Amino acid sequence: MSFQWLKRYMPRSLYGRAALILVLPVVTLQLVVSVVFIQRHFEGVTEQLSREMARAVTMAVDLAGQVPPDQPVLDLLLQPINAADLPAQDMRRWYDFTGLIVIRTLKDRVDGLERVALPDDHELRLYLRHDGALWLIEAERERVSASNPHQLLVNMVFFGALMTLIAYLYLRNQLRPITRLARAAEAFGRGRNETYSPAGAVEVRAAGHAFLDMRARIERHIEQRTMMLSGVSHDLRTPITRLRLGLSLLDSEDREPLERDVEDMQRLIDAFLDFARGDAQSAEAEPCNPETLLRSIVEDAQRAGQDVTLGEVEPGRDVPLRPAALRRAVENLVGNAVRYGSRCQVSMSLSARALRIRVEDDGPGIAPDQRENALRPFVRLDPARNQNRGPGVGLGLAIAADIARAHGGVLRLGESESLGGLRADIVIAL
Repeated sequence: MSFQWLKRYMPRSLYGRAALILVLPVVTLQLVVSVVFIQRHFEGVTEQLSREMARAVTMAVDLAGQVPPDQPVLDLLLQPINAADLPAQDMRRWYDFTGLIVIRTLKDRVDGLERVALPDDHELRLYLRHDGALWLIEAERERVSASNPHQLLVNMVFFGALMTLIAYLYLRNQLRPITRLARAAEAFGRGRNETYSPAGAVEVRAAGHAFLDMRARIERHIEQRTMMLSGVSHDLRTPITRLRLGLSLLDSEDREPLERDVEDMQRLIDAFLDFARGDAQSAEAEPCNPETLLRSIVEDAQRAGQDVTLGEVEPGRDVPLRPAALRRAVENLVGNAVRYGSRCQVSMSLSARALRIRVEDDGPGIAPDQRENALRPFVRLDPARNQNRGPGVGLGLAIAADIARAHGGVLRLGESESLGGLRADIVIAL
């Protein structure tokens, strides 16, 4: 049996689900007790008392002529009344459910009973016709129904709410370490190291220690990768420098093509080192206006002679970003756009939950089945991303995707509807 339809109505937060787990059984138990105990027990008690009252009324009417006037008979006050004093119908309050049982039982067992009046919780009035005379019989309400039935409801609701509150406070203390672990994991996924110490139950502590070990391993891996590649870069620069010195002694005709090869090697090493260094991971987020940042990037590209325009940009507010890293990501996307196309358009949308930066071009684009591969380091797609198109080494999209992930976002590739080429969206959750 599928309960997928029920999930949309369930709370999404851990606290909400915990509260539902606590409240639902308590409310269900109170409803069951109300139906089973109150309905059956109090209805049975009321019906039994009403039958006893019916016997007393019948006997009191038979003895009415044998006692002095205004003297109670079997604790019932009887007095003759005129037909004009007879109410038009039975009387009870709309929420007096036991009154229904009282009226039904008395009318079934008392001959000549015409009207029953239950004006409040203390008074009972019966209008009875006997031997052609109309009698008014007054008695206390507690003789026909259980006294104070609401006390059980009040106690049940009060203590149920009290115990639910105590249980929720205790459960909240147990859930707090889980929410702290979730915040620390979310912050680490966005490139921030939030202080976290395991606490709570044994299982939560085990999960916390596992998270800390995982975070430490990832940080050590990034650090070792950076140190290794920095060492490789340092070791390679010495022979490249010697090559340049040696090439300077050659004739211009033989030197120029070899110098271009050396420059390509140097550029490849620098790009590899920049990617491995992980600048986006080390920088701290700070308040930044994305609109101002994009306008600055577009203006710099236009000064460099590139056909880059600023499209629709919603007025931005300050959001926590790494401006240098995000600038680098957008510049990489713009560089790819003008390298493989002739025009580029940059736009931005900002909502309460996400920031989206879009870069579009009119180039050949990337086939849908190749877009995932295009985000991998050192992957160059042919013929869409051809080596003859420019001096890139296949790291532009990989660096942009890495920076987007460091912000807790993602880089998505698609087809531009306005320009017809590639559409690259950096979507960052806020």
